Amino acid sequence: MSQHTRQGTTPQTIPPGGAPAPERTGAPDGRRLGLTLGMLVLPMYVALGAPSVALPAIGRALAVPFGATAWILAAWSLTSALAMPVAGRLLVRWSPFQVLVAGVVALAAGSVLAGAGPALSVVIVGRLIGGAGAGATVIAVFAAATALPGRQRIRALGIIAAASATASGCGTLLGGAVTAWLGWRAVLAIPALALPLLLAALPSRRALTRSCSGSGSGERNGSTGRLDIVGAAVLSVLAGSLITLLQAHSVGLPAPVTLVVAAAGALAAVGLWWRVRSTPDGFVPRRVIASRGFLAAGLIGGTVFAGYYGVLFRAPSLIEQATGGGPLEAGVLLVPAAACSVLAGRLVGTLTDRFTGWQVSAGLAALTVVGVLVVALFTGPIPIVLGMALTVCGFAGAQAVLVSLAPDLVAADDRDTAQSLLNFMNALGGGIGPAAVAGLSGIVPVPVALAALAALPLAGLVLSLTRRPTAGRRPAPDAMRGSPR
Repeated sequence: MSQHTRQGTTPQTIPPGGAPAPERTGAPDGRRLGLTLGMLVLPMYVALGAPSVALPAIGRALAVPFGATAWILAAWSLTSALAMPVAGRLLVRWSPFQVLVAGVVALAAGSVLAGAGPALSVVIVGRLIGGAGAGATVIAVFAAATALPGRQRIRALGIIAAASATASGCGTLLGGAVTAWLGWRAVLAIPALALPLLLAALPSRRALTRSCSGSGSGERNGSTGRLDIVGAAVLSVLAGSLITLLQAHSVGLPAPVTLVVAAAGALAAVGLWWRVRSTPDGFVPRRVIASRGFLAAGLIGGTVFAGYYGVLFRAPSLIEQATGGGPLEAGVLLVPAAACSVLAGRLVGTLTDRFTGWQVSAGLAALTVVGVLVVALFTGPIPIVLGMALTVCGFAGAQAVLVSLAPDLVAADDRDTAQSLLNFMNALGGGIGPAAVAGLSGIVPVPVALAALAALPLAGLVLSLTRRPTAGRRPAPDAMRGSPR
């Protein structure tokens, strides 16, 4: 990464030496804006933790195998991931606040549908819609946070990461309580609370808009903002096929259907490769993914997210089996693990003052590996909570560090596109984790499935140690536009 920045762009957050860059005068306060944005992401991350506790009850109520309920988590992560690059493109023409409103409306509508669904298929459709809204909301939130300078940026991102991890972890407590007292349908409808929270955030609308001013509105993504439908379609098919194949055995997918899904995924992979080469300014710009270090950052984040969400999917049911209790007891026991996210969010800024972002990400990936293995190898509620706490720290810290790195890896005009693609890779990892555990659990014992899951964050650890970009390799903002590397 380079410390050189173009006039009018955001200063570097984590230079190679680890020292924070100077900040712009008159910029919004990172802590205050972080609290506002953190409040807005609470419902969507509760939507990940809360249903995980309710999955056994959902499976019993809808008369489906437990492995099939993994779709409730994976569907949300899948469309959330796919909506992120689309939202990044929308930011060319829409303000972050407009994207935020659209995302929250879809989030609430999908959650109400999921809560009212009479069958698993309807519940999944609702989760798909809600996940898309969540993805758009995340991109709008990060667009505002990453436009802040220097320490303000990492401060806001740390608060947002702590809020997201706390919500997803404490969502188990909320989900357990709501499941016990109101039923699982109320759990799936919880994200609809995003609407009143959006109204509560209206007084901060000016701060949200001001934080994103000067970021190159209208040309931030190095394109005219026209959506590449073909590129979006092949990426969607590829991601959906991957999630489906991982769960094919657990949901009893017939062999002919599995072959069709595999063929569709292979064709989508070829189509995406061709689209990236033939359309430099397409849905997945070649200059962005070719930027040194960008794919590494996305893969590291995706593997850490996979480890966290894979454990989050299984931990509540494992605690219920170990204690003989219900969803409420499981949620209560997981609260200490969720509280670790606050510590991780506060420490990440301090660590990035002393170490590079890549070094910090290596440590966070290592924590995730250890956490997954602890849950896989040891029985009893205490080891499960400890392992969950380690993966929570990895998730919260990696989210802040890697998202903060993204603006330093690409040209300033590509910042929003890079953020959306990086978040796409992270969220896709979040869908792969539960899908992989659910799929493998139908073939091998659960501890073996979790141990296999640890291979993903382990790969992220190796990548963070071996594929770090060198300084001074950031692409020029104008020279790279429209031309492949």
